[in-house]
Amino acid sequence: MTDVKKIIIDNQEIEVESEMTLIQACELVGIEIPRFCYHERLSIAGNCRMCLVEVVGGPPKPTASCAMQVKDLRPGPEGQPPVVRTNSKMVKKAREGVMEFLLINHPLDCPICDQGGECDLQDQAMAFGVDFSRFKEPKRAVDDLDLGPLVSTNMTRCISCTRCVRFTSEVAGISQMGQTGRGEDAEITSYLNQTLDSNLQGNIIDLCPVGALTSKPYAFTARPWELSNTETIDVMDALGSNIRVDTKGREVMRILPRNHDGINEEWISDKTRFVWDGLRRQRLDKPYIRKDGKLVSADWNEALNFAAASLSGKNIMGLVGDLTSTESAYSLKKLVTKLGGVVECRTDGSKLPIDNRSGYVGNATIDDIDLADEIFLIGSNPRNEAPVLNARIRKAWSEGANVHLLGPKAELTYDYSYLGSDRSALRKLTTRGLKVGKGRSAVVILGVGALTDADGAAVLGHVMQLVSGTNCKLLVLHNAASRVGAMDVGANNAKGISDLINYDVIFNLGSDEMEIPNGPFVIYQGSHGDRGAHRADIILPAAAYTEESGIFVNTEGRPQMANRSGFAPGDARENWAILRALSQKMDVTLNFDTLGQLREALFIEHPHLKNIDLPLENEWRNEMMGELDKGDFAFAIKDYYLTNPIARASTLMSELSAQTKARKSSRIAAE
Repeated sequence: MTDVKKIIIDNQEIEVESEMTLIQACELVGIEIPRFCYHERLSIAGNCRMCLVEVVGGPPKPTASCAMQVKDLRPGPEGQPPVVRTNSKMVKKAREGVMEFLLINHPLDCPICDQGGECDLQDQAMAFGVDFSRFKEPKRAVDDLDLGPLVSTNMTRCISCTRCVRFTSEVAGISQMGQTGRGEDAEITSYLNQTLDSNLQGNIIDLCPVGALTSKPYAFTARPWELSNTETIDVMDALGSNIRVDTKGREVMRILPRNHDGINEEWISDKTRFVWDGLRRQRLDKPYIRKDGKLVSADWNEALNFAAASLSGKNIMGLVGDLTSTESAYSLKKLVTKLGGVVECRTDGSKLPIDNRSGYVGNATIDDIDLADEIFLIGSNPRNEAPVLNARIRKAWSEGANVHLLGPKAELTYDYSYLGSDRSALRKLTTRGLKVGKGRSAVVILGVGALTDADGAAVLGHVMQLVSGTNCKLLVLHNAASRVGAMDVGANNAKGISDLINYDVIFNLGSDEMEIPNGPFVIYQGSHGDRGAHRADIILPAAAYTEESGIFVNTEGRPQMANRSGFAPGDARENWAILRALSQKMDVTLNFDTLGQLREALFIEHPHLKNIDLPLENEWRNEMMGELDKGDFAFAIKDYYLTNPIARASTLMSELSAQTKARKSSRIAAE
């Protein structure tokens, strides 16, 4: 049981856990304590000294509230609760002195600094500093670092809070940043001038409390007060990270993380953060029809009439792409089913069960990773498939969890025991079972890359058999944001995607990760001129994920609401609205006229989807085991930065992809 202790903070008596720090205790009573180095998700450094408070009866000097725990406070002479003051003359004078020291070498860059308007140093200098300086000496200057194409540096502004160093080493799991020198010679630097090799590095931009680290792609494009903010959901992977999209007019200018303790905490991946330039390029902004082998532009009426005529009386398959909202998948299923066709969302060929949610979602939540004593990764490389989830696994590992990998060896930013790479290793593991001690818990994370071969159903059966009857939970790690939601609404009533050639018409709703064979007539509805549009006979331009509202169900089965932050370019329309208009042209009109009516119909059929932000507890049902083939498992993602049409349209993602390949192929001196 946690020990509780009484303390008095600014004449307010409260009971707090004795392990809490003073800065956390002050936050509980609503008292703001200024800080630069302290961050609740990083280790305590205690080097900025801005969070000073007065401990009555303690040493006759202010105390760093981030570094002292409540249990270290001594009671009064007669056993009274310890007293802490945050607004005394001693504290005020100490904070003013610290701020004066911090500003000795800080340049007057505010008018041109990208952090202007969002700068902690600016805000705290106004609130807790003084309006003069006694220092007349020349300011020192520091050389800037080259950290790569994402993070811009101006190290003269650095106040050595070391947040970036602690994040890269503790959360991202790389060791390329550190601090050298002492006193006035101290500076943050990178090891041998290396660029950062991490797909989480953009988070140090948010962590930096001054303008030393800023976003290189966003630099000098907008000021924060010019931007409109929209809280929404990321679709670059299936984790469903909570994000904020900032727009200026019709353009997305940047993407920032939102805190959600159950999913992404307050981190996002670099692809999530920087993919926004792909929303501007290679966009489909008008309908097209293929005539004499060439795609020519058309108006909506002509394109919909041609699509209706092409679908009438034909053998149809609908494909649901990786970035499709649940409402759009539901609309496509309704339309194609009314026309006598089938729909498939498992476009990667994964052998996910049709009607067993515990088989395609599992029964674990992302939160369970934090409490796990043993973590088993089967056919999954979470560093590429869900970088923020990988950071969560690293956090559990750093707190004592044991990690085991079954699949190809990979750099995962933490140590693991290697169980093997092929099916025989899984067979052996299933035979001996999970060795989890009494009172200990385990989480098995199964990557969909292990389910895409012919024996995918058998692999799933073996893994579910492995988990059954133990104090262990299963999390199926998807890489497509749309997959779980589309499975939930039954957009999976085909026998798979191997027989596409047997259909007359393929209605492709944003699926760009597969090759459609020659033969079928293809109607493509999507946002970018990618692989799907090149194969199409009719192109219906649609909105991207930032341009329409929709529900996405993440890899743990949690429905979340993505909100529209802007409007689609040109004549592009929202996905559900296009399908509704097409259904009317074919005299099989769908029973909704608005997005609200669509959601009403969706919630009647699938009521769990209306429980936004609540993961569903799935009924556990084992899948049939079957026989495993031979051979190694393969990971689902080959190139992390180029996994969808928006990322492939981004020049920055292409640069990062090329940089990663060059880093892997570079030879060292000994070679």
